[in-house]
Amino acid sequence: MAPIYLGEFEYAVMLAILHLNEDAYAVPIREVIEQRTGRPVARGALYTGLDRLEGKGCLKPRMADATEERGGKAKRYYTVTAAGLKAIRATHESLANLTKGLEEI
Repeated sequence: MAPIYLGEFEYAVMLAILHLNEDAYAVPIREVIEQRTGRPVARGALYTGLDRLEGKGCLKPRMADATEERGGKAKRYYTVTAAGLKAIRATHESLANLTKGLEEI
């Protein structure tokens, strides 16, 4: 199986989902990324990224029950798959390798 490559934003989304564990749906995912990176995240960019990661087999979604507080809409929660964990590790390793020898900078 060919390796799955993650872009910088995809990598951030995946790490945020891991931090959130069972509570990983769009709103807190966005908040974690913004808090930890100090960068704003557009809602559309987040949903595009989540769809792309799901398509790559890195995420598995599940729908929660609809609630009145959300106007009868259900939340879509995300879990990182085994392939997603492999992609995170590969991306982390690649970035770590790129920084080797640059410690003085």
